[in-house]
Amino acid sequence: MKLVTFELPSGERRIGAMLAGETRIADFTAGSGAPWARDMLALIDAGATALAEARACLAAPPLIHELAAVRLLAPVPEPRQMRDFLCFEKHLRQARTQRHLFGITGYPTDPAKVDVPRIWYEEPVYYKCNRFAVVGTGTDVICPSYCKMLDYELEFGIILGKRGKNIKREHAREHVFGYLIFNDFSARDQQMREMQSQLGPTKGKDFDTANVMGPWLVTADEVPDPYALTMVARVNGEEWSRGSSGEMHHKFEDILAHVSRDETVYAGEFFGSGTVGGGCGLEQGRFLGIGDVVELEVDGLGVLRNRVMASTSA
Repeated sequence: MKLVTFELPSGERRIGAMLAGETRIADFTAGSGAPWARDMLALIDAGATALAEARACLAAPPLIHELAAVRLLAPVPEPRQMRDFLCFEKHLRQARTQRHLFGITGYPTDPAKVDVPRIWYEEPVYYKCNRFAVVGTGTDVICPSYCKMLDYELEFGIILGKRGKNIKREHAREHVFGYLIFNDFSARDQQMREMQSQLGPTKGKDFDTANVMGPWLVTADEVPDPYALTMVARVNGEEWSRGSSGEMHHKFEDILAHVSRDETVYAGEFFGSGTVGGGCGLEQGRFLGIGDVVELEVDGLGVLRNRVMASTSA
């Protein structure tokens, strides 16, 4: 299923799933008085029984909405936790060759000569995102007032379907509820400043509308091989980036096994892949402008589309 959280013209939030053709939505909230139909986290928490009831609702929808008549939100508007990883070596190497753009000297401009820390190969590294700054497709992304170099990041990620601790790699897929596209908008100039402190990122990533997810949450059964997905980014219709999920050095199985060591992970958490190689403007030495429309497309996961707007902050 392609699960969605959407808002009616009245402002009421509901959940449902896309019907064939992806132009209409089966309304689960209207069709069931069950607690699981209240919101996406409730559906995830309720497990396999609720998922089966949702499939039945999709097969015989009690109420259908035209997609054009509602507003899609992020499928999980407030994930319980967010972690974004750095799993693509090509992105790491290419991004590090561009430090001269920020007046930082002494680093190689040839990706092959970039010194990748040994720990990056040994374990998946990550940072925790602002889970309250999540928006969906179609929402304007506001460039923060302190940013002159706004960037997109072409990623995808998972939403966990059940809690776990010390998860074995061979059982990790059992914890994946579904997949979705992730655009980790970044204030690159601020990020480069703050990362010199060797702690962060902070305001380079943390601002309202920075974390875009969607357009829907595709249940795991519809993604038989998450490591065979073509990933494309377009800006104003022009292709800027193209990559493959198959280039992930650390897979989601590795990520789950690592994070859950002596730590409980919970249903409703989001884990991001990090940027695919070539998947941001930084790697190409160009950035977004006000009014630009960014589209991220991943095989089987849909298209995530957002416009960049200026901040109205003084």
